Amino acid sequence: MADADTRVSEALKLYLVDGLPMRVIAKKLGMSRNTVRRIVGRGSAKKRTTPAPPRTSLLAPYEARVKALLEETPELTGPSVLEKLRADGYRGGISILRDKLRTLRPREAEPFLTLDFRPGEAVQVDWADFGFALPGIPRRVSAFVMAMCHSRYLYLEFALSQTLGSLLRCMERGLRFFGGTTHVDIFDNMKTVVLHHHARGIVFNRDFLEYAASRGFAVKACNVGRGNEKGRVERPIGFVRSRFWPGRRFADLMDLNSQSLQWRDDFANNRVHEVTGKVPALVFQHQEKALLKPLPTAPFNTDDVEGQAVTKSFRVRFDRNTYSVPPNLVAQSVTVRANEEWVRIFLGPKEVAAHPRCWRAGEDLELPTHRAAALKLKPGASRDGLPPVLLKMGDVAKQYFKVAAAGTKSLHRETVRLVFFAEVYGVAVTADAMSEVMVSGHVGADYVEYVLRQKKGLEPGAAPLRLGQAELDDASLPEPDLSRYDALDAPRPETKPITEEDA
Repeated sequence: MADADTRVSEALKLYLVDGLPMRVIAKKLGMSRNTVRRIVGRGSAKKRTTPAPPRTSLLAPYEARVKALLEETPELTGPSVLEKLRADGYRGGISILRDKLRTLRPREAEPFLTLDFRPGEAVQVDWADFGFALPGIPRRVSAFVMAMCHSRYLYLEFALSQTLGSLLRCMERGLRFFGGTTHVDIFDNMKTVVLHHHARGIVFNRDFLEYAASRGFAVKACNVGRGNEKGRVERPIGFVRSRFWPGRRFADLMDLNSQSLQWRDDFANNRVHEVTGKVPALVFQHQEKALLKPLPTAPFNTDDVEGQAVTKSFRVRFDRNTYSVPPNLVAQSVTVRANEEWVRIFLGPKEVAAHPRCWRAGEDLELPTHRAAALKLKPGASRDGLPPVLLKMGDVAKQYFKVAAAGTKSLHRETVRLVFFAEVYGVAVTADAMSEVMVSGHVGADYVEYVLRQKKGLEPGAAPLRLGQAELDDASLPEPDLSRYDALDAPRPETKPITEEDA
C-alpha cells in the first residue's frame, strides 16, 4: 500500500512540479497512460494556476474624461460623447462606450400607472406595417387599427398608403363602424397628425385638426418614445400579427380586407378579452355605444391632394406613376385629387382628366383621347399652328399671334396662358378680351388677364360639360325671349266686384 502511495506521489511530483508530460511519466514509472491520467486527474484540483490578467479596454484611459463630461452635461447621448472622445484620440467603438454610460448613469425602473377610461371617452389609433404581402403589387401593406379604450372594441382595415387622405378615409369608415365619435382620439406621432414636438407644446397638422373639428373629437398625441401610452391599440396590433396574419394568403387588397373583416367581426370582437375578461362586442353594445357622440351629416373631402406641373409629354406624376392629361395643358399647373379608386386632375375648378388609380409603380397611364389630341397638335396638323381651342376664336387669334410673333414675347407661354383663360373663362369671353387688348395697341397674356379679372370682374368657373360627340358639344340654342313674361307682371285693369244686383 505504501508502495502504491509512493508511486502516486511520484507521478504527481513529475506532473505538477517537473512538468513532464503523461507519456514520459508512464514510461518512467512503468504505468499505463490511463493510470497516469487518473492519478493526475485526482490531484489536479491541487494544481495552482496563475489567473490571466484582465483585458484592457480601449475605453479605460478615457473613463475619467467620460465621467467629467457626464457631470458637466448629464443628458449627453452616446454619439455626442463619442464625438468628443474622438478628438482626444479614442479609437474604440460606440458599443463599449454605451455600456460604460449605462454603468455611470444607471436608470431607475420607471413605474407605469394603469390607465382607466370611461365608456365612450377615448379611442386609440395607429398604423402597423405588414410588409410586401400582395402578389404583383410593390407596395407595403399597412394595417389601420382603432381600438375603443374602455370596451376594447376593434376596427381593422388594411391599406396601401399612409398618406393623410388614406388616414382620413380610414377614419371615416372607422367612425361609421362605431356609429359615433368619442370625446378624444389618441394618436401616435404619425406625421399626418403630429408635425413636431417642442418645449411649448405640440404642433399638429392643420388639415387633420380641421377634420377632427368637423367630426367633433379632440386630438391627443402620445409623448415621444412612450409606447405605454397607447397600449390599448398596441396590444390589438400584436394580436392581429399573431392570430390573424400567420398562414394566410391574399389575392389582392379586397381579398385581404374581406378576410380581415370576417375575422374581426366573427372572432376578434367576440372573444373573451385576455385583460378585461369580457367580450368586447357585448361591452361596446351595452355600455359604450349609447354614449358616443353622433356623427355629423356634412361630408368632408378625404382626397389626397397634390399640385403638379404638366410635363412636355402631357403627363402628371402622382404616387410613383404618371397619368395623361389633355396636351394643350403642357406646362400648366394642375391639381391632382385621388382616392382608392380614381385619380382626377383639375385645372382650376374644371376636371380635365380622370383615371382609375394604379397601385403598382412605374406605370404610365394614357387615355386614347389625349394621344389623339396630341397628334392634332403636332407640326403640320393645323394650318395655323394653334391649339383647337384658340382656332375656335377665328380671326381674333390669328391676328393676335401675328402681332405677337413680331415681338419678343414667348409664343409658347402666350399660347399656354390663353388656352388656360379659354378653358376657365370660356372661348368667347377670352376672344373679346384679346380684341379689347389689341384695340388698346397691345398684345400679351398679362393684359388679357387684366381685362378678364379686373375690368370684367370675372371669376374662374367650370367649363360646359363635354360629351365627346361633336353634334352635341357644338349644339347652340338661341337665347329665350323673356319679354313675354313682362306682361304677366303688368298691373291688371281694375274690375268692379260682382254684386248681387249684377247677378
